[in-house]
Amino acid sequence: MNPTPPLPPGPPADRKDSLIEYPSPFPIKVMGLKVDGLVHAITTVAHHFDPAFDARTIELRESSGGKYLGVTITVTATSREQLDELYRTLSTHPMVKVVL
Repeated sequence: MNPTPPLPPGPPADRKDSLIEYPSPFPIKVMGLKVDGLVHAITTVAHHFDPAFDARTIELRESSGGKYLGVTITVTATSREQLDELYRTLSTHPMVKVVL
């Protein structure tokens, strides 16, 4: 019986493998019920994580039935940690249904 060869060593602990070069523009699609305050709430979160966020770049798209609203924001991503926390914050917001 042949012993299983050892796995090659992984990347150093301080190395963060990423397909994203930082800083870079990063679009995020947020969906929720089409209610007053949804866009403002998303904009407020975006500004918290990207103080230079430009609300003029927001793209809106209603669902075919008009019940939901898709809001695309483009933030300047500066780190994976920033993006992870931004996704976590948006995903747990009571007005938000889905974050992509």
